[in-house]
Amino acid sequence: MIMGVIVPIALFFLLRLTTMSELFTVFATTFLAWTVADLWSTILEKPRLKDRSPGQAFREDWERRSKE
Repeated sequence: MIMGVIVPIALFFLLRLTTMSELFTVFATTFLAWTVADLWSTILEKPRLKDRSPGQAFREDWERRSKE
């Protein structure tokens, strides 16, 4: 609700936009940014870190890559 409605309307008024086409552009841009961020978070989710700390996973990956 907040990201989909309130943020675009707030941007519309803060940027002092005036036409409906500008409002719809802000809505579309906000929706697109939110969708891309959600997609990236899904892609970058690292299930390989399960039961390991990020430092431990980094060291293990570094060692594995150095052996290749």
